[in-house]
Amino acid sequence: MSRKDGGRLRLAAVALVTALVIAGGAVALYLHFRPYLHGTSCEARSGTDVMPLDLDQAANASTIAAVALRRKLPERATVIAYATALQESHLRNLESGDRDSVGLFQQRPSQGWGSAEKLKDPVYATTRFFGALVKVKDYTGLPVHEAAQKVQHSADGSAYAQHEQDAKTLAEAFTGRTVASVRCWYPPNKRKKHSDPRGALAELRTTLKRTDAGDLTAPSTRAGWTMAAWLVAHAQPYGLHEVRYAGRHWRVSDGHSGWTKDKKAPADHITVR
Repeated sequence: MSRKDGGRLRLAAVALVTALVIAGGAVALYLHFRPYLHGTSCEARSGTDVMPLDLDQAANASTIAAVALRRKLPERATVIAYATALQESHLRNLESGDRDSVGLFQQRPSQGWGSAEKLKDPVYATTRFFGALVKVKDYTGLPVHEAAQKVQHSADGSAYAQHEQDAKTLAEAFTGRTVASVRCWYPPNKRKKHSDPRGALAELRTTLKRTDAGDLTAPSTRAGWTMAAWLVAHAQPYGLHEVRYAGRHWRVSDGHSGWTKDKKAPADHITVR
């Protein structure tokens, strides 16, 4: 080998090593920033339909489903509630609105719905909404917008109709008709340093009016997925790292991937940490 050829080989080796170092650095940078790339969001899926939500909207949607579960209401009631909340507040717990309207359903204290402070509690507001809905004769047989209007007495009751398809997607996902269909994700800088699974389970039990303790048992598969979806939707404020149920798990470290298979995830109760 000539001296010139040896020099070329050394230059090529240096170039290769340099390229590998740069590539390795790029991979390291990607792995470091990957959790931040997807941002913060949630999704509810049913078949090919996807409903994007922010964390607050997902938490409120899960609360509506949980209250419906507590009251043993049909899925149709949840659809009507979602269509109403989407029109009235975009599924957000608003501090104010038209005149004295507040909360998820923009209920008015002056119309006998309760105090403004109570109506700012999504569980209370949803309970009051369902309490009025079940008094509507044959509400499950009415068009969604008509049933909603009989509760709300809005200026334009037809407006609820535009949200019916999104409401159905939400209902199928959050009531467990389609399993493992609610996912949330957020970057490391939005995650709590300390996990509070006891606090999360206590709030869920309060929402469901359950007085049991220990493992969160699932009375049925659909009920279990309603509760699991609630925990995922409330994972951020409670710093939850993982929710496991029915052969699957959701992990905050890979929340964007949703629910992945986990043979050890229990079928009769939900675990969180």
